[in-house]
Amino acid sequence: MTVDRAQVLLAAAALLSRKSTATMDEVARAAGIGRATLHRHFAGRDALVRALEAMGIEEFEAALDAARLDEGPADQAVRRLVAEIEPNAQLMAFLVTENQLFEGDQINEGWSRLDARVSDLFRRGQEEGTFRIDLSPAWLTEALYGLASSCAWAVMDGRVAAKDFQFMITELMLGGARRSVEK
Repeated sequence: MTVDRAQVLLAAAALLSRKSTATMDEVARAAGIGRATLHRHFAGRDALVRALEAMGIEEFEAALDAARLDEGPADQAVRRLVAEIEPNAQLMAFLVTENQLFEGDQINEGWSRLDARVSDLFRRGQEEGTFRIDLSPAWLTEALYGLASSCAWAVMDGRVAAKDFQFMITELMLGGARRSVEK
């Protein structure tokens, strides 16, 4: 039987985002494979987490590209970005909370590149007059990650319908980020 590495990683992300202390045995069960098979692909938890990180950076970068962040009004680009994030929201939910990835000297520079692209979108929105200027682009970026992660968890737990993912995130995000017109 051929093991679909991406499917194994997505199953691992879904489990680990809800249970950070899950064992490799539990990850293997969640992925529908044996422990030995999991260990043939990932020597241990660190290797698994680093593979998830590489996949996450690649998937998020593809989502940023597909969202065409430089096209049209910034608020519409945010809507497109949320739509592109949705298929891998469980992976994002795991990655933004995995402390191991953000400690020490081996922080993947891919994170800085991704953060810069999203922050640039919010900065552009501020310059267009669409987004509030009292909220920094860095904060708006973190808020977007947090909302996407929280909604992914709520969908996984069945507390939110999957069909509402994009609407819930964009309405809350944009509702709080939009600059109001004073009369």
